[in-house]
Amino acid sequence: MGHRRHSAPRRGSLAYLPRGRAKSMEARIRAWPKIDSDEPKLLGYAGFKAGCVQLVSIDDREKTPNHGKQLVSLGTVIVTPPNLIVGMRCYSNDANGKHVYSDFYANNLPKNVSSLIKSNDKQNVPEFLEKDFKKIEDVYALIAVTPKNIGLEQKKPYVFEASVSGGDVKKQFEFVKDLLGKEVKIDQIFEAGSAVDTAAITKGKGWEGPITRWGVKRKQHKSRKSVREVGSLGPISPQYVMYTVPRAGQRGLHQRIEYNKKIMVMDNTENIKYDINPKGGFKHFGNVNGDFIILRGSVPGTYKRLIKLRTQIRNAPAKITKPNILEVVV
Repeated sequence: MGHRRHSAPRRGSLAYLPRGRAKSMEARIRAWPKIDSDEPKLLGYAGFKAGCVQLVSIDDREKTPNHGKQLVSLGTVIVTPPNLIVGMRCYSNDANGKHVYSDFYANNLPKNVSSLIKSNDKQNVPEFLEKDFKKIEDVYALIAVTPKNIGLEQKKPYVFEASVSGGDVKKQFEFVKDLLGKEVKIDQIFEAGSAVDTAAITKGKGWEGPITRWGVKRKQHKSRKSVREVGSLGPISPQYVMYTVPRAGQRGLHQRIEYNKKIMVMDNTENIKYDINPKGGFKHFGNVNGDFIILRGSVPGTYKRLIKLRTQIRNAPAKITKPNILEVVV
């Protein structure tokens, strides 16, 4: 009998399983950082991917061979329209975990936003007592961002939660209460030189075989009738296929979070400090209008896709250094 081994995946492939299609085009953020501050701060924002440019900057990374020298790197343009604070969600905590303690929404919301809110949720924010604040564990802001505001076709807004950190629960409650019904801009949440985490749905690749999907090795042309298949799915007895065996299936359109993307440019097209629009606009997107940021490196997803930004949760530096940008090449 011939051997019944198969070539193992070469890409650390079992880190994300199952590799199924995302159920929603909106990525979920399950963890939020805790900041050491007396003043509350909003930790999340959302924008849309427009395209890529080249950044010519001075390398400010210390203890690297290129420190202080000119560096050309990839930059991803994310259009960041004003985010509308539509409501507030408070969580309590008990032995069974977190539970929604209360939801409150702003009055006089736009029609496309208010239509997504149940009628019994449209109530005014009450005056909480001290006993109520003792029950509340976390305060989140409910944020709406509409693709139509930046020239895209979709009219239905994305509504998601963003954590509030800093100070005590009472301060966080009053902080979100003052923002209800107001628009927040990107420069109120982040600043140039800081790093963020990006959450998005990756590009969809469709159905792929095990060679492309898992990176297994092709077989010799003499060993079997097939070449781009796995040599064996497992032993004859017990007759069972382990989940670790590379199989064909969906590739792409997965939810992914990438960490520590530095904000190289934070600007507005009205200022014309950096003219980022190529001739004819970005491919599949068009011209960028209004506020935008440029992140160093790549970001998951295709153009026009929703990108959620979160305050850096890993390896936050003690101080923020402003990037020295020489040129933006479109």
